[in-house]
Amino acid sequence: MPGTDQNPNRRAEQTRKAILRAAIREFSTHGLAGARTDTIAESAKVNKALLYYYFKSKHGLYAAAVEEVSSVVAERALAALDPKLGAGERLLRTALSHFDRILTQRDFQSLMQQEMVRMRRGESEALPSMVENVFRPVLSKLKQAVDDGIESGELCPVDWLQVVYSALGANVFFFLSAPMMRLLLPFDPMSPAAIEFRRKAAVQYLGNALFVDRAHGARLVKRVLADMPMPKARLLHDRAGRKFL
Repeated sequence: MPGTDQNPNRRAEQTRKAILRAAIREFSTHGLAGARTDTIAESAKVNKALLYYYFKSKHGLYAAAVEEVSSVVAERALAALDPKLGAGERLLRTALSHFDRILTQRDFQSLMQQEMVRMRRGESEALPSMVENVFRPVLSKLKQAVDDGIESGELCPVDWLQVVYSALGANVFFFLSAPMMRLLLPFDPMSPAAIEFRRKAAVQYLGNALFVDRAHGARLVKRVLADMPMPKARLLHDRAGRKFL
């Protein structure tokens, strides 16, 4: 029977995926050095020997985990930069997609930050793969979007890299500065309402700042926000027991 022949392969792929999911959680929480293969095997509900059967070593499993989360990020980022879309829309969608990635793809964020620390120590093995598989193709297409927008007259004639820093760097700063801003502001910047407001305000700012025709920029912002609704994110708790995203 054809189905019978496929079952072992399907089970093997399901086992491999279960191991990867468990490994991503463990590595993103504890890093390469602190992660325990015993915990990964227990979480995946498999014999520890299977980890080495599929991935050869702890380092091999780590590399596969990084590749797995990176492929998801790359797919979503490149979808926002679909060349069938107008240049300005590509830019707005990328800014929103990046914001949503930081908000929801916490495993990737954690692994990337850990790799940047390891790179400064001369220990990084996975960051070059992240660069080639995610950041280089995304940056290239983002540059093309800005260049196309300037050439068509849709976007203001500014240096493309400054657009990248403005559109994506503001997202990074928002999340990195949240603990300090929580002390400075009369509201919690990481509350669900504040995050949703910031997400909307970020692309509205770009619509006003980068588009030659601000009315056109505002219309695009409205359309992109409607097409990319606020994603659901799991609630976290700080040490005081307060809930935040």
